[in-house]
This record gives sequence, C-alpha cells and structure tokens, in this order.
Amino acid sequence: MTLFTAKKNRTNGRAPECEGPSPVKKKLSRADRKQIEAAISRASRTDQKGISAQDSIPYERMWPDGICRVTGCYYTKTIQFQDINYQLSQNEDKTAIFEGWCDFLNYFDSSIRFQLSFLNLAASQETFARSITIPPQGDDFDNIRGEYTQMLQNQLAKGNNGLIKTKYLTFGIDADSIRAAKPRLERIETDLLNNFKRLGVVAEPLDGRARLSQLHGVFHMDEQIPFSFSWDWLAPSGLSTKDFIAPTSFEFRTGRQFRMGKKYGAVSFVQILAPELNDRMLADFLDMESSLIVSLHVQSLDQVKAIKTVKRKITDLDRAKIEEQKKAVRAGYDMDIIPSDLATYGNEAKKLLQDLQSRNERMFLVTFLVLNTADTARQLGNNVFQASSIAQKYNCQLARLDFQQEEGLMSCLPLGQNQVEIQRGLTTSSTAIFIPFTTQELFQNGKEALYYGINALSNNLIMVDRKKLKNPNGLILGTPGSGKSFSAKREIANCFLLTTDDIIVCDPESEYAPLVERLHGQVIKISPTSGDYINPMDLNLDYSDDESPLSLKSDFILSLCELIVGGKEGLQPVQKTIIDRCVRLVYHDYLNDPQPENMPVLEDLYNLLLTQEEKEAQYIATALEIYVSGSLNVFNHRTNVNIDNRIVCYDIKELGKQLKKIGMLVVQDQVWNRVTINRAAHKSTRYYIDEMHLLLKEDQTAAYTIEIWKRFRKWGGIPTGITQNIKDLLASREIENIFENSDFVYMLNQASGDRQILARQLGISPHQLSYVTHSGEGEGLLFYGNIILPFIDRFPKDTELYRIMTTKLQELKEGKQS
Repeated sequence: MTLFTAKKNRTNGRAPECEGPSPVKKKLSRADRKQIEAAISRASRTDQKGISAQDSIPYERMWPDGICRVTGCYYTKTIQFQDINYQLSQNEDKTAIFEGWCDFLNYFDSSIRFQLSFLNLAASQETFARSITIPPQGDDFDNIRGEYTQMLQNQLAKGNNGLIKTKYLTFGIDADSIRAAKPRLERIETDLLNNFKRLGVVAEPLDGRARLSQLHGVFHMDEQIPFSFSWDWLAPSGLSTKDFIAPTSFEFRTGRQFRMGKKYGAVSFVQILAPELNDRMLADFLDMESSLIVSLHVQSLDQVKAIKTVKRKITDLDRAKIEEQKKAVRAGYDMDIIPSDLATYGNEAKKLLQDLQSRNERMFLVTFLVLNTADTARQLGNNVFQASSIAQKYNCQLARLDFQQEEGLMSCLPLGQNQVEIQRGLTTSSTAIFIPFTTQELFQNGKEALYYGINALSNNLIMVDRKKLKNPNGLILGTPGSGKSFSAKREIANCFLLTTDDIIVCDPESEYAPLVERLHGQVIKISPTSGDYINPMDLNLDYSDDESPLSLKSDFILSLCELIVGGKEGLQPVQKTIIDRCVRLVYHDYLNDPQPENMPVLEDLYNLLLTQEEKEAQYIATALEIYVSGSLNVFNHRTNVNIDNRIVCYDIKELGKQLKKIGMLVVQDQVWNRVTINRAAHKSTRYYIDEMHLLLKEDQTAAYTIEIWKRFRKWGGIPTGITQNIKDLLASREIENIFENSDFVYMLNQASGDRQILARQLGISPHQLSYVTHSGEGEGLLFYGNIILPFIDRFPKDTELYRIMTTKLQELKEGKQS
C-alpha cells in the first residue's frame, strides 16, 4: 500500500515565487480552486515555454561560491562525494554502513530538499588513451614504452573505464534572499561534510565553476568540447553563465524521447512496487555500460504531519472495516470475513505508525529517475530495455515519462529541482536501501599515476600516484612465488618511463640486473671478487639540513663500527667517544678542501685509531684490521663506479654473512647521500629494499631503516620494502612503526599465520582476507591511504619487459635459449 504517493501542483517545475503579504484574503470553494489551478496549468504549458536552449535550463543565477538560485526563492549547493567499499564489506560492516546512511538521511528535515545524482558519462577513448599512453621519446626505450602502453590499453579494454562515474548530493532551501540563504546553506554544508566523514566518505563542496562544468558535461555528453569559462568574461561579453554550458539545441518533439545536440535521450521513472527492496538495485543501474544519469529527489515530511496522516488513514481503514462488517451482518454471513486487501492495508498502516513513533524512522517522498542516452534511437531503445530489465529483476517497473521528457531531463540535472510530479512515500530504512555506495575505484589522471593492476571487482584500471599520499612509504608483502619482486620491477619500469625520479635498488638476490641494465642503469656488484667499490666514508656536505653533516656521518660510522666491533652489548661509551673523536679528525682535510682526492677511506680511520693512546682505540683498530688489510677489505677503497646514474642497483648477493650486514648499512648510507642531493634539486628518490627482513635482524640496520621510514618523506624519498616475513616487521614496537608509517601496502598471497597478524594490524575483514588466501600470482589487496581494493595483475608474457622482469628459473632458461 502506498500511503504517501503525492502529486505536486504543476507550475512547470518552478517553486512558487517568494510571497509577500496579501492585502485581501478570500475563501475559495474547492471548485474555484480547481478551476484556478487548471487555468494556471494551461498558462504554464503555453506561455512559459523556453524559446532557446538557455531558457530551458532551469536556474536563474549561479554564484562563484557554488550557490545557485534555481527559482525566485529557492537556493541550492552541491557536494561531490566518493565511493566506499560497501559491496566488498562483510554483512556486519554493511549493516553498520546502512545504519550510518539511515542516520545521514534523518538529518534532513522538511525544510531541506535534496537530490542524489549519479552521473556515468562516457569519456572518449582519446581522453583515456592520453592518460595511459607513454609518448615515444626517440631513444632506446621506445620499444618498452610501446609495450607498456599496449598492455595498459589491453587492461583498459577489460573494464568499464570508458565511463567517468561521479556522485553528487545537491541540497536546497527556500529563503527570501541570497543574504538569508548563504549562512543556512553553509551550516548545512558543514554538517553534511561531517556526516560524510563519519561514514568514512571523502566529500568536497563544488564551487560555481565546478557546478557549471558539471552541467556542461551533462549537456555535451560524449562530445569533446572542453569547458572554457571565467567569471571575468561575463560583464564584458554580456553573456550569462547558461551561454557557456548550453547545448546547441534541445528537441522534445516526440513524447517518449528527446534530442540534445546530437545525442538521443529518454527519461523514465522507477515505479517502486516490490514489498521488499534490495540494496543491489541502484548498484546494478550504475553498472550499466552506457552513459546514464540516475537521480533520486528526496523530500522529508514533517514528522508530526506524517504521523497524523497515517493515523487518519488508519481511521479511514477502520471506518471501511466497520462498513464491511455491517454489510456482512445484513447479508447474514460472518462479520469477521472482510476483504483481504482491507486487512492487509490496516496491518501495514499500523506497522508504519509504529515505525514512525518508536523506531527512529521518518517519512520521505522519493522520485527515482533514470536518464538513458545513446548516439542512435535504436541504441537508446536497447539501453532503456536493459534498464527496464534491471528494474524488473527487483519487482519494480521502469515507466517512460510520456510527454514529460523536458521536465524529466531538467529534473535529472544536479540542481536540486524536481519537475516530475510522481513521488513515492518511503520510510528512512526503505529510502536508505538505495545506498549510494558500491565499489571504490582508484584511477588518477595525474602525469605520475602508475599502474598497479585492475580492480578485481569491476575490472577497471588501478592507476595511482603514491606522492599524493600523506606518507608515500610502501610495503610489498607476499609469500615466495606470489609475485613480490615482479611487482616491484613493474613499478620501477613504470616509474622510469613516466617520471624523472631517481631509483635505487638494494638487491640481495641479484634479481634486478637485467631490468636495470636494459634501462641503462648502473649495477654495482659489491663482493670480494668484484672490481666495483663503494667508499663507506663518502661524505655529502648536504647530508642533513637540521644537523651538521659531520655529526650525522659520525652516527653512521658508529653504527658501522658497532656491527664490526660491538658484539651483543654494542659499543661501550668510551669506545663511542674515541670513534667520534677520530671521525672529526679524519675529515679535517676534506672539510678544509672538499676535493675527491681528500675523501678519507676506512684505512685512514684505522691509522688514526692506532695513534690514540687509549687501549680501547687499539681494540677497535684491531677489529677493523680485517676490513682494512685483511680478506674483507672490499669497503676500503674509494668509490669507482657511477653512483650518479638515474637508476642504481646495489647487488650484494655475493657478500658473505659477515659482509652482507655491513653492505646493507653502506647502501643505506649511499641512499641518504643521494636523497640529500636530490632534495636540493627538488627531485624525488625511490628506494626499493628487497628481502627487507634481512635489514631488520640487526639492530644497526634496523635502526637505520626505521629512520628512513620516519624521515624520508620530507626529503623527497619514497622507500618500498619487499618481504615475505611479516613477523620480522613486528619484532619490536620501533620496527612496527614501519607499518604505521606506510600508507601504501601491496599485499599478495599470505601464509596462514601472517594473515591473522595482518588482519589485526591493518583491520582487514575476513572477506577481504579471502583475496590474499591461496590467491594466484599477481593477485591480492592494495592499501592506498584509507582505501582497500582487491587487484589482479596479469602482465603479458610475450613482451621484452616480462622477460627481463621474471625471476622464474624455467622462463629465464627459455629466454636464454631463445
């Protein structure tokens, strides 16, 4: 039963003009009122027809702050909001989101009208192609650029990224003037933004230009006409804002469809007939692969009036029931036998009254509109049929707005004005079932947005820029064989081709050399048998901006000596003092004349320690001896490789157990040197640490790693740790900070024990965990700030890039044979 199906007085969709005092009041009979309404209706259908496309657009004025005067005394503002993962959530999480949305709806009282607008507008393939195409540069990497672009285009074709999907909430109030409307609209806007925040939804208000651009996009669907507008142009040109957004023409000649420029369109309304509604219905409309607009106009009813109306209806039903019982007595049959509809309506009305009085429910009048568009009339018919099938699936009907296409189109604009007279009364929970959240997408159009797979739920491309995160530090986690190293290499290749960032790799397993060499990078093989040398005593005079370079270098050398000398208890205070003293002395000549030949090496520190009087100095020097003149003297040389190459890989696989810890610490120091140089040049530095758990096993390298995760961001550094051992990341409260300071986590398949740890640490629901449970290669969960998305990354194997990035022995063997 529909207790609240209302029709508005027809005024061609316009709200009544602001009323002034009437000097004479005359009581009209019902017949007089009907006659006057009919006359007004006839006049509005003839005299108020627009004579141009601009005249058809139903607003009067737009202000730069985003306030729009739709009619004489009706003002609106618009908020754009993002999606959250409702469909991915567990049932209890869905219930929490649903209840939160119910509270959101209950915020609106009868003085505020609001509209939910869902715009799925097609962007041209050229637009998307521009965002994913890596243009050739006429160098040795064009073949790789072409492969990567082709891969992205193939992935794009799998999804529905041809549509740009946006969601808006437009709210409006009646006010005597803009001065009266502005503070009320701003207060409502602030409340709504806070309400969205409580739901975990990112939202922002639109200013006037953004609202005009939004309308321009609707009026020029699928046309590649950029929106060009400035408020400064209005006065000199004598034009209005409508002139910058209007299409070439509107044509409403037939009653069942219209033309807007070259586009065909048809507006239908959803007849909500089902006894129970499903939260998937709106999502299924929005999953259609054609341009469409779904609009829900919602008007809250005054609670007292709503309750009175229901009580009045119950009284009418009781009266009808008594009449039926009287008829039964007169006819001589049982008075309890009454029409079933009457009993059903009575029970429904009483239940509705109970909901309104004791279950925090309000009454809303809802108009549910669907605008389908197409390039041809035949395709339009197909699109409308598909939308109708979706409504039928949920026991509702999609009915065409015959001879009301203009009113329907204008009601679909995100202006907050409903010109369609068909409304359905629904309670809060029935209205909230059209929940506006489905699946989050991550497709950023920035120049440095990199590819991370496709959304496992929607098949849409995932393209994000880690630099836009508050903290771009990242982790790539997964069991052996899940694709950790491959994912890191794919990001390195993408970063190399799209950005100007420097890239440094710490490679304990000698996996990255083929990729780095193909990108003309520098592979530095640090081992006792290699001729590549790195001087751990290298000092960059820009080593720190808030401390003296020498102090920070001294801290590094203390950590180095602690690895060499310290043992379980570390360096003693006296030993630290001696080392610090010698460090300051050993750099004396270089600081006076910073020439490369004056840079000290480890042997200079060793010789200086021998000259000190303390016996502790002799002990430290003796411990250093094997690294100076013994068999482990690989770090007692001046740097002889190009560490200034844009991409540098430190291959430390052949360093023995004793030297590997020192090698990792030296590499981290080289990274700090590079980051400080790049910071002065306003250049980012990406640092990839494979087998990161090795760094966390030693106190000195762990402390250095923690420092990188804490401080890298402000120095323009973007570190990425790659590991399979989650337990090592939680070995201590300090190391655990690495997790807390990583806003980017690329999580592949996880072992059983690690899954439970991660679920507690990152707040992952059991349903989300299923995406990292026995998942295939290149499948998992992406954590980007507060967004969690399941992803799939299938990189084409018949490419040069795949061959230089794979680490599978069989594929490497086949590659060498070919």
